[in-house]
Amino acid sequence: MIETVDVVAGRYFDSVRLMQVSGSIGDIDGVEASLVAMATELNLGLLAEMGFDVERASNARPDDLLIAIRADGEATAERARRAADQLLTTASVPGSEALFSPPPHRTLERAARSIEANIALVSVPGQHAFVEAMMAIEAGLHVMVFSDNVSVEHERLLKSEAAKRDLLVMGPDCGTAIVNGVGLGFSNVVEPGPVAMAGASGTGIQQLCCLLDAAGIGVRHALGTGSRDLSAEVGGRSTLQALHALDEDPEVAVIVLVSKPPDPGVAGAVEEAVGTCRTPVVTALLGSADVTLEAAAHQVVQLLGRPWIEPPVWRVEAARARPGALRGLFSGGTLRAEAHAIAEAALGSIATEPTSGHWLGDFGADRYTRGRAHPMIDPTLRLEALEATIDDPETGVVVVDVVLGNGAHGDPASGLVPLIEEARSSDIAVVVTLCAARADPQGRDDQAERLVTAGAEVYLSNAAATRRAVQLVEDAADG
Repeated sequence: MIETVDVVAGRYFDSVRLMQVSGSIGDIDGVEASLVAMATELNLGLLAEMGFDVERASNARPDDLLIAIRADGEATAERARRAADQLLTTASVPGSEALFSPPPHRTLERAARSIEANIALVSVPGQHAFVEAMMAIEAGLHVMVFSDNVSVEHERLLKSEAAKRDLLVMGPDCGTAIVNGVGLGFSNVVEPGPVAMAGASGTGIQQLCCLLDAAGIGVRHALGTGSRDLSAEVGGRSTLQALHALDEDPEVAVIVLVSKPPDPGVAGAVEEAVGTCRTPVVTALLGSADVTLEAAAHQVVQLLGRPWIEPPVWRVEAARARPGALRGLFSGGTLRAEAHAIAEAALGSIATEPTSGHWLGDFGADRYTRGRAHPMIDPTLRLEALEATIDDPETGVVVVDVVLGNGAHGDPASGLVPLIEEARSSDIAVVVTLCAARADPQGRDDQAERLVTAGAEVYLSNAAATRRAVQLVEDAADG
């Protein structure tokens, strides 16, 4: 085994791009571990957690680039480093006309004016996001804060300052948005249409987009407001503002409001605001087994006077499971929340962390992504946890989500297929929620067929997938 840790002085890249490069070189055969990141204190701590020699980066500064590789030999390490260099160079080299192009803008405000932009997307480490987002607000821009691990105090300050200027803050921890048919962050490729959404939820918005896409209905706007927006601390500030803006758009025929389980008091204020809207509003505030994203999509279709088309199912015939516990490994927090409500109503208490008995975990939560790529980009941590779950003799049924779309891993089935095959060889049933639109770049149907061939049951609807997983657990218990 060989290990390299290189520091490249003064070379900056945004965190999303570095996460993608890190994940790409980590997929190279023979690479055991990799980290491509800015040399912040947080990332140096992560380097140590991964077992690398931090002393090799002792002189690194936060604006230096860190490239760490552990591989099975020198040739593999060199191949991985060349791949990293190529990916980073491709990302940064301008077009052939660059020699005669104007110099880059030195301030965000000048850059926005030069292209008549009105939205800034902030994707930097969480501790730096507040400053960048506030600069965008002061420049008169709406802001999508992709970054997570931003304090709730900073979130309130950003949203209060934006509201004074009639600007919208999407986030922090806003992974998904569609504005005038243009996707931002983790967005599925869907057609423009008459539906608009606002949501304190990323994968909840994506699931609704995909269910409507399967029913032949497009989406005009999908404004993520940040996973904490409907908490008591934040008070639904961005959700209420987004709801008002969507109600003013004459091209919107139906609004959908979606959220992870909200604070009851904030939910009441939101419901009151919904009552004042002129546009029909479908609410999907998760938290009980009766409220599902599939039901919300069905209601939208009915309001538009269209026929409901059942979401696709790709299923192995006569799948069975050995007696045991239900285990869920989700990358989407809203998908996990919906599954938790459904499963708990049927099976009783469900833990939210890996333990004995039934549990459904969210591997996209902040504690798993601090200094690491989200599992939609780099599935390594979740795949490791899935392997351990399959090896656990208590496991009877496993449910996982696979989220496709822009920004997501290019081929998530590749990592899951061998583990699904291993699970089936031990009579563990695997049920997959495939959150995907027909035009997503990874290929929705191709991904589904490969997962099914490996032995999984695959559902477009997360609610349907969860109900099926519960049924398999109950059937196995009954013998």
